[in-house]
Amino acid sequence: MKPFDPDQRNLTRTPLDNEHILSGQFWGELRVFLAVAKAKSFNRAAELLNSSQPTVSRQVKRLQDLMGSQLFVPSQHGVKLTPKGQALAQALSSLDHSLFALTNDLRAENKEAEGIVRVSITDGLNTFFVAPAVSTFAAEYPKIQLHLKSPANVVSLRDNQTDMMIGFSPIDAADIYTQKLGALHFIPIVAKSYIQQHGIPTRSNLEQHLFLQSEFYTAKTGLWDSWNRAVLRGRIVHFCDNSMAYGMLVKAGLGIGLLGSYTILEPNAVPLELDVAISVPLYAHALTERLNAKPVRLAFDWLCDMFGSSNPWFGPRLRLDPPQSRFDIGIKLLFNL
Repeated sequence: MKPFDPDQRNLTRTPLDNEHILSGQFWGELRVFLAVAKAKSFNRAAELLNSSQPTVSRQVKRLQDLMGSQLFVPSQHGVKLTPKGQALAQALSSLDHSLFALTNDLRAENKEAEGIVRVSITDGLNTFFVAPAVSTFAAEYPKIQLHLKSPANVVSLRDNQTDMMIGFSPIDAADIYTQKLGALHFIPIVAKSYIQQHGIPTRSNLEQHLFLQSEFYTAKTGLWDSWNRAVLRGRIVHFCDNSMAYGMLVKAGLGIGLLGSYTILEPNAVPLELDVAISVPLYAHALTERLNAKPVRLAFDWLCDMFGSSNPWFGPRLRLDPPQSRFDIGIKLLFNL
């Protein structure tokens, strides 16, 4: 018998031919583990899986027993991964991305521009620009289904489990394609109703005024320093970390807020000159392998056009009177202008 005879099945078969390799027969537990790793909580994972907390805990315990390793340890806010748990979570997350891409591409194998595209984008940009423009995109590509998601992490594409995201910083990774877009300009804005009650805020009287703050603006990066200096001179009345709710607090006349420049199209919004004007660069990120899928590439190019410097709202300079363009349609519809 020849030792490398191709007829010798044991020498030539692939893992797919071996019926005994089934990941230890704990696919279900791996899925539950990944849900807990993402949610960082047994209770939250149970909600996502439409299960119960005891069931989730039991399945994770079974997985740990089978692997002979502890994957989670308790933390102040739930659970956190051990080093071995982190390694397993990263491997499973990568597999999750690959499986989504594979199934989505198989669905669209013989079809033109059809499939699901997951986009992570902040609530404000989504509400003012993306959502109002979806009808036009859908009319051109009726078989592309967009899944618009709020980012869990504004700097991590992988954490958001999406095909692409609009973020505020570059990502240096071999498997992620990054394209620099325009800039998002922030200015202090107050409602007319606030001015009627408290007078107009100026650089010389901020000690008499109320501010709305967000933990997002308190990040010690230096970017928000001019805003925080102004806030320190007045009094913070409320904190809010949801961008849309934050904007509604400003609109309700509860205080001065730092908002995107495009919100001046709201009839009751008044921009303030307080020596605060902050520009944040925008970036489009996408998983490189997903850009090979036509639906993903079309959606990516659409977003890059929308948030590029050709849109006057995201140009290199702050403009409070940008010329009208096709990009304004969503804002006009939102405010019925």
